[in-house]
Amino acid sequence: MKILITGANGQLGRELRTLLDGDSRFDSTYTDVEELDITSPEAVDNMVNRLTPDYIINCAAYTAVDRAEDDEATALLINARAVEILATAAARVGAKMIHVSTDYVFDGNGNRPYHEDDMPHPVSAYGRTKLAGEQVLQRILPEQSVILRTAWLYSPHGKNFVKTMLELGRTRDQLRVVYDQVGSPTLAADLARAIITVMTAIEWHPGVYHYTNEGAISWYDFTKAIHRLAGITTCDVQPCLSHEFPAKAHRPAYSVLDKTKFKATFGVTVPYWEESLRQFIMHNA
Repeated sequence: MKILITGANGQLGRELRTLLDGDSRFDSTYTDVEELDITSPEAVDNMVNRLTPDYIINCAAYTAVDRAEDDEATALLINARAVEILATAAARVGAKMIHVSTDYVFDGNGNRPYHEDDMPHPVSAYGRTKLAGEQVLQRILPEQSVILRTAWLYSPHGKNFVKTMLELGRTRDQLRVVYDQVGSPTLAADLARAIITVMTAIEWHPGVYHYTNEGAISWYDFTKAIHRLAGITTCDVQPCLSHEFPAKAHRPAYSVLDKTKFKATFGVTVPYWEESLRQFIMHNA
């Protein structure tokens, strides 16, 4: 099974590399911006024509949420136009495509977990550009694509909330963290395993799916759990409201994603967020 992975140096890409390299079923090619400019039709066509992959896994994204408010054109180029280029190339060689999207396609004004068929309503430039990427992929590859919406991703690699809270917890006496934004943390390794589950299923099941770890928690309570599991006792974590830390981009207040469809379709159990966090801290903190 030949696979082309974009964004391979990011959190998810690096976890996929770890899993796929140890699996003889896969012949994987890893690319990031240095190896492949996904905004160039010519570069993508040349790569896809040479590899003729069975799957393209798109982990590349413009994820600087606040910066996107001032540079939506660049975010749109990477989050939507590049998806169009990859999907067009995939269609030409008969490849399937797995694309990672986000909870930010919703406005977060609800009070129940979002289903895949709930109407998207992004309230940030980042969310708008990610939704545009979903739409163009479904237009070009409706039967040959899977979209996985996820949220609050963390891993041992790069910058993420868990690593930041571990560092700050060990270097500061006090922290203030918002408690009026609720979502579901996701260990990147768990999402990588979900992607492999999609590829290795007996039948191909195209469409949009939600995948995060199970459960829901605020950023404040998540921080308290991070410190508790890491044995950090010297930092006083206090709750605050989002408006006390104004940001350019509006964040969804409640962006929990319902995973019933993924679990039923692929017959899997999704790990609870605290268990995944415990495993992460045990091996990385």
